Amino acid sequence: MESNFKSLNANKLLKEQFVSNLSGSSMLELFLILTTLSGLILIRRSFGCKNKTGPKAKNDLSKKNDGGVVGNKSLRAFVVATIVDFLFIFVPFILFLTVLSEWVRVIAALMILLLLISFSARRIGSSSIQEDGLSFRKHVSSYRVSMMLVTCLSILAVDFKIFPRRYAKTETYGTSLMDLGVGSFVLANSLVSRQARGNSTVTLGNVVRSCSPLILLGFARLIFTSGVDYQVHVGEYGVHWNFFFTLAGVAILTSLINVPSRYCGVLGFFVLVGYQFFLSHGLNEYLLSDKRGADVISQNKEGIFSIFGYWGIYLVGVQLGNLLLFENLAKVMPIANKWANIRVWMLCILFWSLTLFLDRHVERVSRRMCNLAYVALVLALNLQVLAILMLSDYIPGNRISILEEAFNQNLLASFLLANVLTGLVNLSVDTLSVSSAAALAILLIYAFTLCAFVGCAYFFGIKLKFW
Repeated sequence: MESNFKSLNANKLLKEQFVSNLSGSSMLELFLILTTLSGLILIRRSFGCKNKTGPKAKNDLSKKNDGGVVGNKSLRAFVVATIVDFLFIFVPFILFLTVLSEWVRVIAALMILLLLISFSARRIGSSSIQEDGLSFRKHVSSYRVSMMLVTCLSILAVDFKIFPRRYAKTETYGTSLMDLGVGSFVLANSLVSRQARGNSTVTLGNVVRSCSPLILLGFARLIFTSGVDYQVHVGEYGVHWNFFFTLAGVAILTSLINVPSRYCGVLGFFVLVGYQFFLSHGLNEYLLSDKRGADVISQNKEGIFSIFGYWGIYLVGVQLGNLLLFENLAKVMPIANKWANIRVWMLCILFWSLTLFLDRHVERVSRRMCNLAYVALVLALNLQVLAILMLSDYIPGNRISILEEAFNQNLLASFLLANVLTGLVNLSVDTLSVSSAAALAILLIYAFTLCAFVGCAYFFGIKLKFW
């Protein structure tokens, strides 16, 4: 039976080596990649998502009946809009991550120029910020979807040779696109969390409800990967640890050490500085060493100790969410959006400056340890995406696209589905030997399948909650 399981993934060792010992790319390239993604979404809104009747008007594409299902008469329009979203956003970004990856600088420059021309043309005779612009909550939702899009596309693309190795996760120090995944997920959740809303009441029931599904998902992934002998890069989290255990650990720490949202940033600062102090005084050598003992902690040292870094990200995100999002709810939207725009851009510049300083003078960025420089980089890049997306307020009559709405409704479910589809592809296709054309075709089919499932769930009002 064991040999049958192993035959499902005959190239396990080669696949593990394919994603090991990598050093990543430059911070500038990360800046440009995420700029292109944000630009694609803005272009879609600029050329294809204009709502001529305003956000308060009835819209067949987004209006739902009492049962939570989009009206039958709008099915054709919904499908067309979804396909256009896929062609405007997903297809170009897949190309940028693969066959056009060497042209990212030129693409980013052209996209910025195109957006400037588009904004200028549409701003003639209009005020500086539209009174019917998107709320800041919508901008945050769009940002969360954007980062999930990067993650969902990258987790499969990384298994193909068409995906540049510099975009894959780094082994020890360095920066790469895929390094941002877990940190961005934690930050995106913290911005809209109960704590960010000011709800700091914690009960045993809340702790169990928030953590048990993540722990179950973690064990389910562990059992699956062990059962089919699926490739696992041990240097990422450890022997048994995975993404879901990290999320559960962050949730447990947040529940046990519960403070009001206005103090979360201060606590996060001390957690991160304290963790970095121990890293700089020997803990980093222990975490980066290939030596492992027989105990559970040594076997999973990367995943267990990095929780402190991710917890720090979460705490800072709670403070930012409360400051940027929920503090603005009582204000008039155009005024709130304008002030939030300024704050986000200032914070983005601040964290970029902090990242460069820490990387050069304290310790290089390390996703594996989730050190202070990595945390600053995650905050800088995520705020950059949010800041760019907020420029859509300068697009008259803009509205969020259908696929953005659909993914936002089932964010974690879409990530779980992406993981399942990635596993199925890896167990059925030798990803290391397929041609570039075949790899590109598989990625497009994978992305379309993911969009189709998420779009159908949105159309029929299905919202999957795990806790």
